[in-house]
Amino acid sequence: MPFRSGWVGMRMAQRVQGIALALALGAATAAAAPAPAAQAPSMPSIALHYGAKPPVDALQAFDIAVVEPDSGFDPRQAATPATAWFAYVSVGEVLESRAYFKDIPKAWFVGRNDAWNAPVIDQAADGWPAFYVDKVIAPLWQRGFRGFFLDTLDSYQLAARTDAERARQEAGLVRVIRAIKARYPEARLVFNRGFEILPQVHDLAYAVAFESLFRGWNQAQGRYVDVAQADRDWLLAQARTIREQYRLPVISIDYCPPADRRCARETAQRIRALGITPYVADPGLQTVGIGKVEVLPRRVLVVQERRPGVSIDDSEGVRFVSMPLNYLGYRVDFAETSEDLPEIGPDRYAGVVVYLSGNVTAQPGRFHAWVQARMAQGMPVVFLNDFGTSVSGTVARSFGLKAVKGRVSGPVEVLAKDRMMGFEMPVAPDRTQAEAIQVPDGAGYRSLLRLRSGTLTYDAAAITPWGGYVLGPYAVRQSGNGNGQSRWVVQPLDFLRAALRLPAMPVPDVTTENGRRLLTIHIDGDGFASRAEIPGGGFSGEVLFREIFDRYRLPMTMSVIQGEVSKDGMYPRLSAELEPIARKIFAQPYVEVASHTFSHPFEWSRTVPAQPGQPTQSSGAAVVEGDEAFHLSIPGYSMDLNREIGGSIDYINRTLAPAGKPVSMLLWSGDCQPPAEALRLTEKARVLNMNGGDTLITRSNPSWIAIAPLGINKPGGTFQVFAPNQNENVYTNLWHGPFYGFERVIETYELTDKPYRFKPVNIYYHSYSGTKAASLKALRKVYDYVLAQPLLPLHSTDYVRKVLDWQDMAVARDVGDGQPGGTGAEWIVRGDGNLRNLRWSGAGMPDVGAAHGVTGTSPAPGGGVYLHLDGGDARFAVRDTVTAPAAPQLAEANGIVREWSQRDGVTRFAFSGYFKPFFRLANAGNCRVSVDGKPVQAVRERNTLRVDTAPVTDPNHARQQVEVRCAG
Repeated sequence: MPFRSGWVGMRMAQRVQGIALALALGAATAAAAPAPAAQAPSMPSIALHYGAKPPVDALQAFDIAVVEPDSGFDPRQAATPATAWFAYVSVGEVLESRAYFKDIPKAWFVGRNDAWNAPVIDQAADGWPAFYVDKVIAPLWQRGFRGFFLDTLDSYQLAARTDAERARQEAGLVRVIRAIKARYPEARLVFNRGFEILPQVHDLAYAVAFESLFRGWNQAQGRYVDVAQADRDWLLAQARTIREQYRLPVISIDYCPPADRRCARETAQRIRALGITPYVADPGLQTVGIGKVEVLPRRVLVVQERRPGVSIDDSEGVRFVSMPLNYLGYRVDFAETSEDLPEIGPDRYAGVVVYLSGNVTAQPGRFHAWVQARMAQGMPVVFLNDFGTSVSGTVARSFGLKAVKGRVSGPVEVLAKDRMMGFEMPVAPDRTQAEAIQVPDGAGYRSLLRLRSGTLTYDAAAITPWGGYVLGPYAVRQSGNGNGQSRWVVQPLDFLRAALRLPAMPVPDVTTENGRRLLTIHIDGDGFASRAEIPGGGFSGEVLFREIFDRYRLPMTMSVIQGEVSKDGMYPRLSAELEPIARKIFAQPYVEVASHTFSHPFEWSRTVPAQPGQPTQSSGAAVVEGDEAFHLSIPGYSMDLNREIGGSIDYINRTLAPAGKPVSMLLWSGDCQPPAEALRLTEKARVLNMNGGDTLITRSNPSWIAIAPLGINKPGGTFQVFAPNQNENVYTNLWHGPFYGFERVIETYELTDKPYRFKPVNIYYHSYSGTKAASLKALRKVYDYVLAQPLLPLHSTDYVRKVLDWQDMAVARDVGDGQPGGTGAEWIVRGDGNLRNLRWSGAGMPDVGAAHGVTGTSPAPGGGVYLHLDGGDARFAVRDTVTAPAAPQLAEANGIVREWSQRDGVTRFAFSGYFKPFFRLANAGNCRVSVDGKPVQAVRERNTLRVDTAPVTDPNHARQQVEVRCAG
């Protein structure tokens, strides 16, 4: 919703009325700039977004976010501890769509704002202050809003024609504001203008805003305008009074076209240079603007056209494109050329990647018009494999490419290639996808691969001003022999970074914490009812508990399939023996409880009701009948998603889990491709979900294509988290042998650590690994290997929460530092506190000594450093040279660090860990440490200090308080 007071005619009238005041203050010239910031309280960063779905992920970068309350946004559900959510409220006008409109007596309407089609309310009406508090403010307070942006404070001037009438209206406004603060003294109120009443209520204001200091919007004419100097001088005079006399911070809200980020950035800098808090966005406030901070978009839209029968999980966008983008720090959303493509903008999306395997078949004209619209916004667009049409004539010109003449014949010759070409396999010249195009000479164009065949010389890959392209088969060379070993021909990280023009930024990273690579363990329940083929026999769960679980006692996630264990499953006669085994395992303090569904669906696409034209079943629950081969054969059972998820969780909680330790995770089964409905049911059951992805890189298949992304966004806003690594089933040829094959997962751990750390370590296997001597031996080898590495053991739920936090983290820059990236930049990174690791690989070094929320650094594989965080709110600068801080820094910790503070020579923090926890501090050679108020012994080496502490069952809640005091 735009501001009602954005009406230019009204604003000009008010300027004329107030010019005498401005002259009296000697401020009606450019010299009337506000006093330096030190003379008034500084204003936190603020954003205003009145869209239907406020983008919480981006807005949490700001200290205050003002939203339209009728959007349905619930501040109580937002895990944004560093951001205060304010509600937009209109005082002087009311839209007929407001719920309280029908309750307003008609006699209270005294005029109309025709520019916004909104009735103007008589502020002097008896009962209006009480009505406003009861009907407008109180419901919002109950919803969790504790701040309010008061708009249309000057709309009364549309109806009041005399000084006496204006005085009556102003007195009524004062009563409304005092009524709000009388009912809710803690409410923070931001006034939009209201200059005339400030002498009476300035002590009730948190800040004062106005619009259009440099750039404005003319609603009547529907156009952007440059603010006249005289109008700006008048506003600056008001700002001077507000800052110097009332000691309040001032906000200016200016307007630029939503795609013109340069206009927004420069305007925000001009406002800030005057000591005023800026926010610059589109006039409807539907996009994320630029204020004291600029949020870097962390989304990339991948557009593809899937072949019939190919699931989103198996699409090229997921298999090829997502992982490199995730590593670079970007969340991936998906769109199909056969569907309506979304209207996206540069405020939230860093670019578009199009992956096609031929011409677009559904309305190609619509598709290319959409692409051109994105390019016109300045949003980078990348084509991988194909343009989706023949690039010649008009199409070539639309891309700024030269259509050249020539005929393809004979072999293809490589004339020139960039170093990023020939990454996992050499460039193998192929003429099947030759396009008669070349990049022109000039800034912004760079050929990556120039080929010649016959009389045609063409560029098969290039960087362009609008993005870039790599034609097939020079993006990914897909295997044609069925072994699945495709290869990157172009180096995907380098290409995507260059083509999408991605700036250096601190990348949220889920692989590491406090300088140690993460370790998680989870077990799918398959085979829990199988008997071990080893001396002594017993069920697999018994053997695993004895030989693995209780031997290593590492934090782990254990699941069972209800249909294997319960009385109403496949083996009712064994249930009396199997359930006690499950109870014993779940009772261990290092085990968290999970479900592996009721019947272990093998093909999740068949668990939803049939589509039109296919056989249908009964209404209600998602039920499928017919061929039962897609799940375990359980007598009398027909597929029911509610029973698979909620039902299995209820069974485990009721029958197997210890009191106070319910199911925390659902581990997907079979092909691990659950539909959106299944994902929603896990949310309804209040459990996390994981599995799928197939990270299978080994020395015999050493391609990055065999490394899965973090997960996949599916329809309806659902997200599936992939397992970091794959289980023993694939290393043992689908459990056909060799049964020791799982030891090759060590190769996967090593290849996902260097040259870049793409993944944490994840020991993931099934219960049936407890049935054979060879598989048990392989498990012990894997466990012994990971214990020899510098790893931080966590539960799988900890990892899943990190991935979910990664999805929505905000990365922003202080707008006062110019362009994003580079040294001197001050960065703000915010999330919900579950992800506590950033990766910096740009120029310069983070200044940890002057940072907030950063506890230390450690080297990152592939170059750069990891930044250790203590929670979800970090702020730091990157500088060319950094003086080593004298205070202690966290060099390494096998545990979780929170609440880090350093003051008056004392470092304090909360610490805890699951398994052999310790922390090691740099710059601490002359320091003494106490834990929970008791002095502890420390191991000192050079200028570092190591302290070992006792493990806890739940480090997320049981925390030890550490205090470090240093001499001198």
